[in-house]
Amino acid sequence: MPARFFFMRILHVYKSYYPDSFGGIEQVIFQLSRGLHGLGAESRILTLSGDASPAVLLRPEGQVHRFKTTAEVASNPVSLSALRAFRQQVEWADVVHYQFPWPFGDLLHVLRGGRRPSLVTYQSDIVRQKYWLEAYRPLMRRFLGSMDAVVATSPNYVASSPVLARLNRKIDVVPNGIDEQIIPALDAAAVERWRGKLGQGFFLFVGVLRYYKGIHVLLEAARQVRRPVVVAGAGPELQALKARAASLGLDHVHFVGEVTDVDKVALYTLADAFVFPSNLRSEAFGMSLAEAALFGKPMISCEIGTGTSFINEDGVTGWTIPPDDAQALARAMQSFIDDPARMGRMGQAARRRFESMFTGRSMAAAYMKIYQRIADAKAAQARPAHEDTHSSSIRNQYE
Repeated sequence: MPARFFFMRILHVYKSYYPDSFGGIEQVIFQLSRGLHGLGAESRILTLSGDASPAVLLRPEGQVHRFKTTAEVASNPVSLSALRAFRQQVEWADVVHYQFPWPFGDLLHVLRGGRRPSLVTYQSDIVRQKYWLEAYRPLMRRFLGSMDAVVATSPNYVASSPVLARLNRKIDVVPNGIDEQIIPALDAAAVERWRGKLGQGFFLFVGVLRYYKGIHVLLEAARQVRRPVVVAGAGPELQALKARAASLGLDHVHFVGEVTDVDKVALYTLADAFVFPSNLRSEAFGMSLAEAALFGKPMISCEIGTGTSFINEDGVTGWTIPPDDAQALARAMQSFIDDPARMGRMGQAARRRFESMFTGRSMAAAYMKIYQRIADAKAAQARPAHEDTHSSSIRNQYE
């Protein structure tokens, strides 16, 4: 079988990736690379790993080039081997696509990034490491200022981020998306297995259990709402949350740990509604909310000025409530219980919103246009004035 011809090569740069980490940004890179493949673009992912063996993983979405982590400071892994090899990786690419925040990624670009067209997806402000932020700020400003394009994942984040406001430049908005075609088919055996354990008709949370997910607020709300609550996911807060639930006597709250994609489909199918009480701006988008919308589930989330309220439109696809307000969360949950018809309408609206805004195909197409735009602009800058200035061959091939 002949090798496929790709007319654009994209280097994705981020601190972690599958199979070492399964966070939201990793999922975005995966979904985007899959979508770009269908549009004729080849992806390569550059990342760090505590093991980095093998150094190159061959995955359907593209090659994953892993460099061993040398040290980590304030959740910022660094790698001397990546610093040495980065320029060669950049030379392979037509466009370099960074994910922010990762300060070492900024340093890679500034020291070894060369002149390739480059863009950054601004996933989140730096929220927790405020003292480190002051030392990092000059590098951050230089990095962001050197980008050919800056992308945010929701208009909400553009409006609320002080960093993006200070850039004083056009910010592209491309919502993170999910390719429905790679979601596993519904497995009847998995559904029956989970139905036997949990019943049917519960509130579901799916995600990594981090400090900003607000699960402690969900536990307080669950004291007032007797409908079962299922928490799917692992993470640094798991044991403390389980202990808290036990101390409150919440026998209707079930921590099921990290689940497979097949099991996740079964849980979404059995759930009545999705609850996502993230209470800090560290939750910049909320890929689990997009998943819930995909499955047509009404949602409850918090108004924290980020993409969570862009996915979940208050009063349409669900409810948005104040953060850290267990009473408001309990009222929102009870309203779903008391009015199943409204809950169903909101779930249908969530599905429609997913189809119109959060598909993997629309995300890939939007990024492809940005890649072409900055590649064309870079080529025009390098072209002598007397040469023809029509659209590049890359644009012609795509359009």
